[in-house]
Amino acid sequence: MKAIAITRPGGPEVLELAERPDPVAGLGECLIRVAASGINRPDVLQRKGAYPPPPGASDLPGLEVAGEIVAGDGESLAAHGFKLGDKVCALVNGGGYAELCTAPVGQCLPLPEGWTLRQAATLPETCFTVWANVFDRAGLQAGETLLIHGGSSGIGVTAIQMAKALGAQVLVTVGSSDKAEACRALGADVAINYREQDFVAEAKAATGGRGVDVILDMVAGDYIARGVQALAEDGRLAIIAVQGGVKSEIDAGLVLRKRLTITGSTLRPRSLAFKAGLARSLRDKVWPLIEAGRIKPVVYRELPAAQAAEAHALMESNQHIGKIVLTW
Repeated sequence: MKAIAITRPGGPEVLELAERPDPVAGLGECLIRVAASGINRPDVLQRKGAYPPPPGASDLPGLEVAGEIVAGDGESLAAHGFKLGDKVCALVNGGGYAELCTAPVGQCLPLPEGWTLRQAATLPETCFTVWANVFDRAGLQAGETLLIHGGSSGIGVTAIQMAKALGAQVLVTVGSSDKAEACRALGADVAINYREQDFVAEAKAATGGRGVDVILDMVAGDYIARGVQALAEDGRLAIIAVQGGVKSEIDAGLVLRKRLTITGSTLRPRSLAFKAGLARSLRDKVWPLIEAGRIKPVVYRELPAAQAAEAHALMESNQHIGKIVLTW
């Protein structure tokens, strides 16, 4: 099969089209003929040598795919309601930048009605991440307020739509007026340009001085201390990335007085059982919203897989709104 390999740690140019042996599905797995692969920040980190794949995972980058099931563990497929020929999207531990990819059957989800495979390739990594952190760990409820840092990112556009569809008020931070407009078009109630506005002051103004209930933070660094200030009593801060650094000096007194919860997680190292549980939740609670048109695809650009280096350069430019997809 053809695949995109990381030839050495470095810039986008180290991604090259290569030939690899076809993977074989094992127990509890299926083999997917990939139509499209989603691009994610962890792929960039892996390319740079900063985020190695977990033991047993493919060394090829790529954490989400969409395509057709062409082989697999028949018993496991049947148990999850799948069969050969079904079109699915899947969360994988690696190997997604390839014409063929194995996936745990429990991490596959059906192609939503009305979506193309290229659109569906944008779903797994973002949906699994948002559900695990915003709804499971941080416990966002209908009627509460969510602040999303990086509202125009792949994670951000998914979180906006998912939270709005489930009854929350949504605030986002973005870096330009174009991104603010795009987020509002997706349902964000308030878009804060962090280059021009203080998100703490804006969050408090938007909530009558109360503060927000949940923050989804992919920046970390000094945003954590500011997030503590922006949270309401019993607020929850969920950290999913550290683009702004790993250290912050917080006011622990505020954490005590407001009874705050600060949590964080990474998805890739979690167990198959954990991810399968997330897939069941998504299929039950989010897929109906997608098929009803309340959560829509946001594809910034599709590029042929051979242009993976260009796709990574585009992601690192931070120009994109939504997801970047490789097509096979």
